[in-house]
Amino acid sequence: MPATTVASKPTSLKLPAALKAQLEEVAKDAGLSLHAFMVLSLADTVRRTRQREAFALDSAAALRDMKTNGVGYELDDVRAYFSQMASHRKGQQAKPQMPVPTRLE
Repeated sequence: MPATTVASKPTSLKLPAALKAQLEEVAKDAGLSLHAFMVLSLADTVRRTRQREAFALDSAAALRDMKTNGVGYELDDVRAYFSQMASHRKGQQAKPQMPVPTRLE
């Protein structure tokens, strides 16, 4: 999110000298100003935090649904599927079939 496309509000941020030096080095290596690097870093942190929150809500809803209808996936089937997906993404095998949900007791 480029800072020039969004209305900005000045904020003061006091950083320890060692941290600021590290940030300046990383920003320079990325070809960015310190300001641009910090804005991008903060925006990315907010995005990842929101994704984690959405994941937690989605997983809680899925667990409620599973407990309500008694249908879900066996853990070993899920683990095997993700292992096969990792191989697929590396080009080592065809895309695996999704596990089949079963009635859980």
